[in-house]
Amino acid sequence: MVRIRVLVVDDHRIFAESLAAALAAEPDVDVSAAGSGPAALRSLERAAAEGRRYDVLLVDADLGGNLPGVRPAVPVREVGEDGLVDGLSLVAGVRVSQPYVRIVVLAEKDDPRRAALALQAGASGWVAKDCSLSRLLTVVRGVLREETHLPPALLTGVLKELTAARKHRTESERLVESLTPREREVLRCMVAGLGRKAVAERLFLSPHTVRTHMQNVLGKLGVHSTLAAVALARRAGVGPADLGSVRRIRPEESAGTLHPASPA
Repeated sequence: MVRIRVLVVDDHRIFAESLAAALAAEPDVDVSAAGSGPAALRSLERAAAEGRRYDVLLVDADLGGNLPGVRPAVPVREVGEDGLVDGLSLVAGVRVSQPYVRIVVLAEKDDPRRAALALQAGASGWVAKDCSLSRLLTVVRGVLREETHLPPALLTGVLKELTAARKHRTESERLVESLTPREREVLRCMVAGLGRKAVAERLFLSPHTVRTHMQNVLGKLGVHSTLAAVALARRAGVGPADLGSVRRIRPEESAGTLHPASPA
């Protein structure tokens, strides 16, 4: 009998342990539980290293407490022992690092916008926490067959959200394409969370020049803050600058345009 390895990730201990116990009663399911994003990442990495990787991840949509649930997911990279990881960012991070793992989001209530974000982050399913065990098992087995599972009541709303997201992404890509290579490099530094002085040091520019570039970036993108610029850049697929390397841009490049950088 082929056994399905499931990892439940929920910071509500009683719920996580109860669900794990219910799933463990199934003859073809092996299940473990993790109480946080960092704990889940450690479990996944350890299991993969030992050759017994998980097949399905069940993630609490509200993982991380009061972290905003409607912001775009940012794949997690390195998280400290006590670091917070929200549910959607965990989904995105696992989808990048272990793409063979199928992910189902467990939610207290149906929310088309958050369900759409979960699918965009890499989830294969969205189910209510109060669904029956048989329904959950159907979803778990379904996602392993490459199926996508959503409650019927959410389908129309999710399709609208995904269509709107694609429209916004197209517009964001057009705006990013209007930037010069230097401005795009500055934008990637902004996405990486660097301030003006750090950007100046990285790109071998004066803080005044960096300020001018940042103002130009905001103007061309039609936004009024760094946070808004970063959000737009993320929608366009622009990733953060690789802080482990430094690239000098040749003067002749500064007048041209490039396609949006791939997420780093």
